[in-house]
Amino acid sequence: MTVCGVVLAAGAGTRFGGPKALARTAAGESWLVLAVATLRAAGCVPVVVVLGTGADEAEPLVPTGTVVVRVADGYRELSASVRVGLEAAAGSSAVAALVVPVDVPELPASACRRVMRRADGDALRQAAYRGRPGHPVLIGRAHWPRVAGQLAGDRGAGAYLRAHGAERVECADLWHGRDRDTRD
Repeated sequence: MTVCGVVLAAGAGTRFGGPKALARTAAGESWLVLAVATLRAAGCVPVVVVLGTGADEAEPLVPTGTVVVRVADGYRELSASVRVGLEAAAGSSAVAALVVPVDVPELPASACRRVMRRADGDALRQAAYRGRPGHPVLIGRAHWPRVAGQLAGDRGAGAYLRAHGAERVECADLWHGRDRDTRD
C-alpha cells in the first residue's frame, strides 16, 4: 500500500518575511528539497508539492519526479493548500496522504515512517511532541472528501483530526517537532 506525501508550500510567509517555499537553511539547502527528500526517504510515492505565493521562483527548486500543483491566486490560506494537496493525492493509487508543511526542514524520515505505520484508507494519525500535536499528519483516503469539505480559511485539518479522534503518535524521541515561523 502506498502513501502519497504532500508538502504544503503555498503560503506567503507573512511572519517569516516571504514565501517559505523559497526558504533555505543556514547551509543553503532549500526547504522544498529537504521536505521532498524526507518524504521520499520515508517511502512516500508520489510526492506532491503545493505552491502558491512565489510559485514561479519555487517550482525550479522542486526535485524531478515530484508532482507540482498550485493553489489559485487569491486562495493562499492553509485550507486551500490542504484541499489542493488532497485533490492531487486522489489522482494517485495511494491509500493515505502524509501531509507536512514546508517549514519543518529538520523533520526526520523516521518520524514520517512512525506516523505511516499501519497506513490504510481509514487511518487518521498525527505526530505528537511531548503530547502536543504536530507534523506529519496521516490522512486515509476515506477521510479526504470530508476533510476537504470542512476546511476553511487559514486553518488546516486540526479540527477534523480532533473531532474524529486521530491517533496521536509520540515522536519527541526523534525530533523537537517545531515549525519555523521566523528566520531566527
